[in-house]
Amino acid sequence: MSLRYPLLNRELGILGFNERVLSQAADMAVPLLERLRFICTTSSNLDEFFEVRMAGMQEQMRDNPGSLSPDGMSLQHVYDLVVERAHRLVHQQYAMLQNTVFPALESERIYFHGVESWSEAQTDWARDYFQNELRPVLTPIGLDPAHPFPRVLNKSLNFVVELEGKDAFGRQAMMGIVQAPRALPRLVRMPEALSGYPHGFVLLSSLMQRFVDALFPHLVVRSCNQFRITRNSELFVDEDEITNLRVALQGELPARHLGNAVRLEVSAETPPHMIRRLLDESELNDRDCYRVNGPVNLVRLMQLPEMVDRPDLKFVPHIPAVPKAIAAASNMFDAIDQGDILLHHPYESFQPVLELLLQAAKEPQVVAIKQTIYRTGTDSPLMDALMQAARNGKEVIVMVELLARFDEETNINWASQLEAVGAHVVYGVVGHKCHAKMMLIVRRVSKNGKMMLRRYVHLGTGNYHPRTARLYTDFAVMTSNQQVCEDVHHVFQQLTGIGGALRLHQLWQAPFTLYPNLIEAIRAEADNARAGKKARIVAKMNALLEPTVIIALYEASQAGVKIDLIVRGVCALKPGVEDLSENITVRSIVGRFLEHHRIFYFYAGGEEKVYLSSADWMDRNFFRRVEVAFPVNDRHLKRRVIAEGLSVFLGDNRSAWLMQNDGHYKRQRPGKSMRNAQLGLLAKFCS
Repeated sequence: MSLRYPLLNRELGILGFNERVLSQAADMAVPLLERLRFICTTSSNLDEFFEVRMAGMQEQMRDNPGSLSPDGMSLQHVYDLVVERAHRLVHQQYAMLQNTVFPALESERIYFHGVESWSEAQTDWARDYFQNELRPVLTPIGLDPAHPFPRVLNKSLNFVVELEGKDAFGRQAMMGIVQAPRALPRLVRMPEALSGYPHGFVLLSSLMQRFVDALFPHLVVRSCNQFRITRNSELFVDEDEITNLRVALQGELPARHLGNAVRLEVSAETPPHMIRRLLDESELNDRDCYRVNGPVNLVRLMQLPEMVDRPDLKFVPHIPAVPKAIAAASNMFDAIDQGDILLHHPYESFQPVLELLLQAAKEPQVVAIKQTIYRTGTDSPLMDALMQAARNGKEVIVMVELLARFDEETNINWASQLEAVGAHVVYGVVGHKCHAKMMLIVRRVSKNGKMMLRRYVHLGTGNYHPRTARLYTDFAVMTSNQQVCEDVHHVFQQLTGIGGALRLHQLWQAPFTLYPNLIEAIRAEADNARAGKKARIVAKMNALLEPTVIIALYEASQAGVKIDLIVRGVCALKPGVEDLSENITVRSIVGRFLEHHRIFYFYAGGEEKVYLSSADWMDRNFFRRVEVAFPVNDRHLKRRVIAEGLSVFLGDNRSAWLMQNDGHYKRQRPGKSMRNAQLGLLAKFCS
């Protein structure tokens, strides 16, 4: 990469995004329990960051310590910067929890009872709970030559106990480990009569620290502190050697919890010599240790809002709307026949998608259903509908992506259940994850007195996951446009069979045409700008990293194209650099819902081409995945996508963060009038 075309660092960009997420916890306009959720979300995001990105960096430094990252920095320098920023972010996270959120919760009569404040009656209750609910399932491990340090599971809660004295066999006791089973609740509700608060809670760690001596009888417990080890969670599957992807994955999944250690988290009070022992046993150094002032796993605090009945401290629930075209039609197929249907989740309901599948499963005229599954959850009515269709004799073909990270086991289970009822399950193309979101239904219809086959398609930017459809912003199109339907048919044909690339009419498909068509569209805008014509690009996505796309955007900016990028997460492009990207703006929207649309707009000489996609502008999406980008053909729906997916976010001055040319972000401040895109869309659809 020439210095003329600078890139920003991916790992630092990911941490920057999580800083923006954490900032929501400090926003007094956000309901209190939702502020706690944002802290927990940051913790969950950091877990995955260490399991994947930091683990990958550590491996690269071991294998090729002199290599450079795409931004031109040495891996060691990047690692140093990332570690420093990660420590700072974790410190901010716990400071916000302890100094702001916990006191605010107490003022709302939601209280965490620490050991130091227990009354005698509270202590008696806690002792009974420990004896009856915890002790029977806890297994203390004393460390000696016959009991080596256990290989604790990835992200599991553990306690390191410093001991003194001799046991029944005369062995000198120095150290013990207690692993907390995942089934144990991390938050225990204290009876209101004892608590004095309507919502009083005790952390599992408090119960352990107070009564751990019962697990080591006749020994002195000098200290007891929680710790957690994060491990490399990438699965290794040799694509050149495997003969059955599902069997290979099933063999690898158990090892995920026991990969190489990447991070150690310990409570701040842990004695230094105990931390040293934990680091040595994990083969980590001091910089990999994160001393925290509070629970080592903040993700478990995500349970609290569900345990507290305080609607006033949560976002106001919304009921997603149902488009009038669907509500007025006798069935989903009639509605689609009358014209393309656009769904905007979560403002509009995901139920029509499920209803389409349920009607297809039951209707005798439907002969075949084909669908891709990337993430759908462990309890999915959509998968139940597919199995019902198979039982009803439909030809059901499901492309299940087994390599959807952290959903591999769930997808293997679904694949087994689908096969058990007669559905055909395929796993796509080895080396190319299937990330496209497609459903194709083939149905017999009567036309001019003759029966013929007609196709119906659902294409989306998000997963077939009813729960996340209430939390993520996504667009979907339902259509019977026969060119689009034929394109989707061809993509399924490529996924299930073997043959050469097929020419598509309207869809852009990775790894074949998506990348070159995108580059061509960007360059066409640049050519128009050089010719003195109006030229504009607006794009919304989760991440922008692919270097040659960034170069094309830089060159378009130099040609005079006005480019607005809405990138929720990491962006390697530098905006606003003189003589390079001064015509480019980059903003990130962080709010109640996770921004998840991928929208590509090109002015195209006034034609205004709009594509929706499941693909971010990343190497993997262009070259190592099966993706599709599909056009919005209907003029009215195109105006909706531009208004609801792009313009409203470009006008947001409440939840928008503007990227500076050094890669840092500044929150946009409201002027005389506040414009919050998500709140505005909620008001539009859910009033």
